[in-house]
Amino acid sequence: MTSPAAAPAHSRRPVWAGRNYSLLTAAAVVTSLGSGGAMIASAFAVLDSGGDSSDVGLLAAARTLPLVLFLLIGGALGDRLPRHRVMVAANVLNCVSQAAFAVLVLTGHPRLWQMMVLTALCGTGQAFFSPASEGMLLSSVQGEEAGRAFAFYRMAMQGAGIGGAAVGGALIAAVGPGWVLAVDAAAFAVAGSLRAFLDVGHIAPRAPGGGMLADLRDGWREVTGRPWLWSVILQFAVVNAVIGAAEAVYGPLVARDSLGGAGPWGLALAAFGAGTVGGALIMTRWKPRRLLLTGMLCLFPLALPSAALAVPVPLAALVGVMFFSGVLVEVFGVSWMTALHQEIPEDKFSRVSAYDWLGSLAMLPLATALAGPTEHAFGLTASLWGCAALVALLTGAVLCVPAVRNLTRRTAADSAPATGTGTGSPVAAGSPAAVPGAHGAGGSADAEGSVGRLG
Repeated sequence: MTSPAAAPAHSRRPVWAGRNYSLLTAAAVVTSLGSGGAMIASAFAVLDSGGDSSDVGLLAAARTLPLVLFLLIGGALGDRLPRHRVMVAANVLNCVSQAAFAVLVLTGHPRLWQMMVLTALCGTGQAFFSPASEGMLLSSVQGEEAGRAFAFYRMAMQGAGIGGAAVGGALIAAVGPGWVLAVDAAAFAVAGSLRAFLDVGHIAPRAPGGGMLADLRDGWREVTGRPWLWSVILQFAVVNAVIGAAEAVYGPLVARDSLGGAGPWGLALAAFGAGTVGGALIMTRWKPRRLLLTGMLCLFPLALPSAALAVPVPLAALVGVMFFSGVLVEVFGVSWMTALHQEIPEDKFSRVSAYDWLGSLAMLPLATALAGPTEHAFGLTASLWGCAALVALLTGAVLCVPAVRNLTRRTAADSAPATGTGTGSPVAAGSPAAVPGAHGAGGSADAEGSVGRLG
């Protein structure tokens, strides 16, 4: 059977842009358009109903808690069942929960517990969707052009997020957050329909295993056997937590008090999205030899948005900071996906992705829930400066790990297929195999509106 990464000779598409890749990209664009304003809409739905920063944090925690609880199960199912079926089922749940949230906001005065229940259902769908989606994307491309394929995918997704965030912020200001949530529900419906046409015939049938626990242990060995992998996951456990608190709780508060409300905050988020498009465009041409060394150096500016909000700087300066950090964080995002594609066996993609997401999101519910009390105790400015400092310190700490600095891009001449031994030592710079040649505010295969790994 023809590989999904291959295309007919007469096709105008690049050889790596096969049918699955094209469907995945189109679906990601649709969901990014819908979800670009959904997080802003959720926060302002709480504020408009009389809530404060603590309530906004509780709503964000209600979404991320099911992610932490169900991600590993989702990863195991993503490697056991046809991945496209898992993705479609998750999209259906997301569509229904967001539609109910929209109706609740549009028809009256929603209570916090009602919004939290519906948001938790959306987070549950995300827990099953994300590992299957990332595994499907990683398996849809092959060869040395994988990094370029991931860059184009992320560029399309992030580009759609620009319009989604900007239009979402404007719609909230004009007609309220309920209609933005309704658009997000419709986007999930369209994307789920596209994903139903994905072809998994190229993926070899899984051999019978020892059950879900055995699958999870196998995935755990893959992660713990690779220092570059578990060290970055630990880093993002804290980085995503503090960035999530700043974006979901502190950002709307600064926007309300100093920037003019939802519209300017949506513009700032759109600028970050525009930066990620620029970064992805750079990565369609640039193939850094030291994948994670390059990526880690580009993560230091991720501390700048929190610092800019702490000052706070004028809107024009904040937009510039968000754009700059978006460019550089996308360099890490593409480098991270390329490293996973290069080093992880295909039959373990979803399980490794699940552990990656779990580690990256484990502290997010606690951080968003505590964001309000922290702001009340120390003040908004001090809380934001603390976020910025943690991002910079942890990025520097991970750079001390040799496996992170030395993981090297392999070419067709010297790369061997990834094996499932669990040792997973990266190719060391200077070794015979080292020949010069890529995690979600973002990032992952499809953010679906979650805070997620910003890479």
